[in-house]
This record gives sequence, C-alpha cells and structure tokens, in this order.
Amino acid sequence: MIDYSLPQQQPLFKTFWWAGYECTDQQNAFGNRVDFLPLTGHLDRLDDDYRDITEVNIRTVREGIRWSQVEKRAYTYDWSVVRHMLQRGKALGIQQIWDICHFGYPDDLTPLHPMFARRFAAICRAFVPIYRETYPDAPLIVTPINEVSFISWLGGDACGTSPYCTKQGVEVKIGLMRAYIEGVAAMREIDNNVLVLTTEPLVNMVPPLNATRREIAEARARHNAQYQAVDILVGREHPELGGAPDMVDIVGLNFYYNNQWVYPSFELLPWANEGRDPRFRPLHRLFAEVYERYNKPIALTETSHPGIDRPNWVRMIAHECALTRQAGIPLEGVCLYPIIDRPDWDHLTPWHRSGLWDARPEGVDMATGDVPGRYLHQPYAQALRQAQVIVEEAISSELLH
Repeated sequence: MIDYSLPQQQPLFKTFWWAGYECTDQQNAFGNRVDFLPLTGHLDRLDDDYRDITEVNIRTVREGIRWSQVEKRAYTYDWSVVRHMLQRGKALGIQQIWDICHFGYPDDLTPLHPMFARRFAAICRAFVPIYRETYPDAPLIVTPINEVSFISWLGGDACGTSPYCTKQGVEVKIGLMRAYIEGVAAMREIDNNVLVLTTEPLVNMVPPLNATRREIAEARARHNAQYQAVDILVGREHPELGGAPDMVDIVGLNFYYNNQWVYPSFELLPWANEGRDPRFRPLHRLFAEVYERYNKPIALTETSHPGIDRPNWVRMIAHECALTRQAGIPLEGVCLYPIIDRPDWDHLTPWHRSGLWDARPEGVDMATGDVPGRYLHQPYAQALRQAQVIVEEAISSELLH
C-alpha cells in the first residue's frame, strides 16, 4: 500500500504513457466466449508487441490473466500462459499491470452465484505467488475487476453478458464488489506490497437545456452514481461488504469520446464541442472532481478514438493531462487502450481501427479467419510523439517549481 504520509520519490510507473492490450474473455450477447488476447494475435506476437511499444517510448502495459482460461475447474489453475507473459515482460523490460477479471468469469460462475466471491478471492490469492516467482520484490499493481460500473449494467440490466439479466444491475454490482473487496483482502493477507488500481468509467451526465429543477436533480444523481463502485470499495457505501480507504491506491478512470451525454435522452455531447455547449466539461475538470472526491493519485486507464480522429484525440488528451498536472493533481499515467486493433465483442467484424497499430493496412478490412498483422498508423504515431512532448514539458515545469 502507498504511504501517503511520505512524498513519492519515484514514479509508480515506468512510463507515463501505457499500452493496453484488450484482454476480455467474456461471454458476449449471444452466449459465445470471446477471448481477445489470442484473437488479436497478442499471445503469438508477445515479444514483437513489446518491442514495438518500446520504439514509441512505452514500457508500461495493462494485461489480463483471463480468469475463464486459468480456472476451467473450480480451484484448479493453469498458470502456464501467465507465467510465460510474466517472464517475457521481465526479459524485455516491460512493467505489467494485471487485471484478474476483465469481464470474463469461469463457465460455472456468475456474480450472482453464492460462491462467486470465495472463488474470486481464491484465484487472487493464488496469483500473488505466481507473480512473485518472476518479481520477488517489485510492487504488484493489480486491478481485481475491470469496470464494475459498466459490466454490472451490461450483465445485470442490458442482458448483454453473463448473468444475462434485466433489472438486476444493483445485485450484480454488489456481487462484484463483494468479490473485489475479498480479493484485495486475500492478496494483502500474504503480500503487503500489492497496489490496487481501479478502472471505472469516467462520465459526465447533464440535464437538457432549459431543464426543470427535477431534471437537474435527476441528471446530477445519475452523474454521481458513477462513483458507487469506488465508494463501496473505500467503505462509503455498503460498509457491510468490508470496504476501507486503503483498499484503493490509484483511482483509474476510463474515458472515451462518447463519455458525456444528456440525461435522459442520451444525446451525446461531441467531444470537440464545436457548438460550445456549456454543459460539456473538459477532461481536466472531471479529473479535478475525482481527485477532490478521493484525494488519491489518479490515472487515465483507458482512452482511444476510432478511425481518422485518433491523432486529434491523443493531442487533446495530452493538453488535458498537462492542465491536470499544472493544477497539482497527481495524474500518474495514460493508457492507450487498445494499443492494437480489435473487433467488436458481439460481431467479430468489423475491427474498430482504434489502436496505434491496425490489423490490416489502410483500406483493407479484416475478414473472418484472417491473421491480424501490425500496421502502424503513422498519423496517430506522429500525434503521440507530440503528445508525449506536451506532457513531458508540463511535468518538467512542475518539477522545476
């Protein structure tokens, strides 16, 4: 756990910019298991992918163990792939942040299962010594469960993944958070050098123009509800689950181009804000809201834009990060997620073209059965270099003062 009484002499992460490899192993809307680490070619190209990111000055990554693949029988684990990934990461000088559950559960479990939390705590506890085989002393930075807020809605209200429910989003969220808290406790029972990085969506929900008082209050309540998962984790809500302030070390926030909208119409507020909508909030102000709420280091744990807007998006992100650092907020990193292209979960075509590397050359679409390649999107790469300079200058200026 981070000792907040002492100044942080060393950055938590090897590089400010991270690469995120899409590692979901969930069941999609049709009940089919999708497993993105092999689907995107990352497992086959692990060394090459890691060498590629070092060429763009990235040496920190988000990876996932793929719970459904490690535990095919209850309490019986196959760590062979995870061990290989750990060993290659160390050999190539890559810092790995690990998701235990990135949306996927074993076939016999859902968050509503009475043994879900116990099974999750068990695999969390089992993972720690596996990590320590390769890294005896380095901090283990881990996200126990990715995007609880989103996956509890998708599986509990939208019937889009396991447990395929409607009107049970609250129950699914409680099941996930019980497991999350028990998982953190299990890891720290055997290793105090475990740092917890949350990864929850960061959104802005606003009322309609000329809204009534009721509409304003409803939009505000919906906006504040985005914090429920982390509030449970730190013990502010549902204290019976065992949350506590030290359950979180870094507050991770996932922010995309479609994360600001009007409630209840769900009309998107365009991120470029061409119309100068006064309800649109710049990212640095959303970061400030989170920091004021939790007073912990923060990170942008997922961000990207599909298609031709990739360069403009990453430049915008860099400017917002610079403003955040200049305001004295400890923003510790930004994860480009996904770093390599990926398809949709429910329909495996088309691919999104949201990565720094595309799976096919410009103008050529992926077809079913194609082997994904790695084609650097040059405009995005050039914009990333500019973005890195913008943030480096802000951090250097901060250190000088």
